[in-house]
Amino acid sequence: MPEIPDTVLFGAAYYHEYQPTERLKTDLDLMVEAGFSVIRVGESVWSTWEPENGRFDLDWLQPVLDGAHERGIAVILGTPTYAVPPWLTRLYPEIAGERASGEPIPWGARQEVDFTHAAFRHHAERVIRQVVGRYADHPSVIGFQVDNEPGLELLHNHGVFQRFVDHLRHTYGTVEELNREWGLVYWSHRLSTWADLWLPDGNAQPQYELAWRRFQARQTEEFIAWQAGIVREYADEDQFVTTCLAYDRPAFDDDRLAQHLDITSGNAYYVMQDGLALPDTRTPTQTWTTDGAWALYLTADRMYSSHQAPFLVTETNASHIGFSWDSRPAYDGQWRQAAWALVARGARMIGYWHWHTLHFGTETYWGGILPHNGTPGRAYAEIARLGEEFKRAGRLVAGLTPDADVALVFDMPTRWIMQKYPALSHPDGTPDERAYQGLTEPFYRGAFDAGLQTRVLHAARLGTGDVEDAVRRYPVLIASGLYLTDDDTLDWLRDYAHAGGHLVLGPRTGYADHEARARTDRMPARLAEAAGVWYDEFSTIHTPVEVESADPEAFPLPQGATATRWVDGLRPDGATVLAHYRHPHFGRWPAITTRATGKGRITHVGTVPDQPLAEALLRWATGHRTTAWHDLPDTVTSTGATAASGGRLRFLHNWSWQPTSVTAPVDCHDVLTGEVLPAGRQIDLSAWDVRVLLEQPPSP
Repeated sequence: MPEIPDTVLFGAAYYHEYQPTERLKTDLDLMVEAGFSVIRVGESVWSTWEPENGRFDLDWLQPVLDGAHERGIAVILGTPTYAVPPWLTRLYPEIAGERASGEPIPWGARQEVDFTHAAFRHHAERVIRQVVGRYADHPSVIGFQVDNEPGLELLHNHGVFQRFVDHLRHTYGTVEELNREWGLVYWSHRLSTWADLWLPDGNAQPQYELAWRRFQARQTEEFIAWQAGIVREYADEDQFVTTCLAYDRPAFDDDRLAQHLDITSGNAYYVMQDGLALPDTRTPTQTWTTDGAWALYLTADRMYSSHQAPFLVTETNASHIGFSWDSRPAYDGQWRQAAWALVARGARMIGYWHWHTLHFGTETYWGGILPHNGTPGRAYAEIARLGEEFKRAGRLVAGLTPDADVALVFDMPTRWIMQKYPALSHPDGTPDERAYQGLTEPFYRGAFDAGLQTRVLHAARLGTGDVEDAVRRYPVLIASGLYLTDDDTLDWLRDYAHAGGHLVLGPRTGYADHEARARTDRMPARLAEAAGVWYDEFSTIHTPVEVESADPEAFPLPQGATATRWVDGLRPDGATVLAHYRHPHFGRWPAITTRATGKGRITHVGTVPDQPLAEALLRWATGHRTTAWHDLPDTVTSTGATAASGGRLRFLHNWSWQPTSVTAPVDCHDVLTGEVLPAGRQIDLSAWDVRVLLEQPPSP
């Protein structure tokens, strides 16, 4: 395993080749002044590396790498395979990707090609070997990024489909077995031969859709593994291999893909300005830019989940990020807040996209650290302040293990199937392609609002994990919306509760098997007996329904807490009712039940809780557990992590314009100022401020 530098890498993507004037020395000197330790280069310009078929220009990057090395700045070198040159598409039009069978994607953006095509692979391998072979030995290069943001397209090309058919043949053996497993007796879809398999464009069968999406993810995984294998022929043992993941891409599974990388890397784009303010009662739509402080933390926790290890942020907001109609650069202090929040959750690198604001191209108004005039301004000053802080903190804050009060199960295949067959709808009744996130994110946000920290776990890894160890690590485990599940996973969840964990079930968990076939069990499948509750009826709802506690002392709820979007018709069979609906129809069923089982407990939540209900639920589920850092102002978050050295770190954020203060419950040392803060001392937080503290536990 290559060694990652033992301090937080800090820098930006740097494209000297994009600049209209020569300014390499100026840029690198400014980077040094800003405390940069790394730049990312080379991944976007295949047509610069290879201007014509077989004619390579490799020397242009040499001054950049030499200049970076002279200044102590490390380099992550990218392979340029995600943005193909025009000559390649001209010579080989057959490599165009197809979003629909027989309909090539028009060229003019990026990632328009069928990356599985032999002609593309031939030329991609050639340019990879040229670039990496030329610079792998350069002393500035500490690692390689293969491709960039893979998995953008679901490819419908003829060759891809034929390999899909071969994949099914090898998986199921016979068409008779496929007919049985997929239930193709329905609507006369039974196959008589593999040649009968229809194209995916008009498919309406869930089992086909799931297999197709899994296959697409495997294609992306194989592509990245292929590139990583080529690069490792040139890389030495100290150089890492990664790729930059955009977690909203449709055609990849980060849990599987990350196993081919030395470390996870990804994008952390977020809405700045008031999008980070607390308290926050909004429920904004999440896109490739997350909206809300809680969603920024979820981004980091998803990155951590890919390897269950610290990660690199290869792209995050340098300034206003997005298209020309949405420009919201950060308030003073918010760059620090976001960066330290990511580090607190395990980031070992903060890499901005990007150094210069571009003067041309699609992303002309995706703001860089420097504005269009190239003169350092407010963004540079704020980021340079952060660079100085990372220098002061040094290795203490690199590679942290973030705290986990609760764990949340995540499943990519379930997300895929719910994109086409959503369990939830929009208020106007149209299908919600983010239904899976709609079933899971409210629980994450409830934990965040309750001051709890969450570890995200991939469902595919649960059945292989030790139950006793999971109970020790994660005393509360949330499984909501986990629609696709095999028997082993459901049995593991039951065993987790028997072993002493508190299992919180949400809607749709365990409803279908690994082939997306509805189970014949009483729901929740294989868990109903242990949970002491079952249901055979459910309803989507478009109007929130008020929820009341059955015992306000045992299960306190705020007034006005509501159920949203979904109602399971829960029927207690040994479980205790915690809350019920105030509704003439839905009131016949409980909203939330709980039951002790073995050494632990299973709580079933039959709805999508609103913010107040989710927060109250998670406070109760964790036994109102609080750290020593409690009773905080509602604008302040407190997160903890363990350093590689074993020290305990505490991150305090004030997400507002209003200055506030917190009382230190233990002796602390301010990592950034050197100030000693004895227990009982007031810690001041200015507007949009963050304090990084090393906790000193009391002497035994």
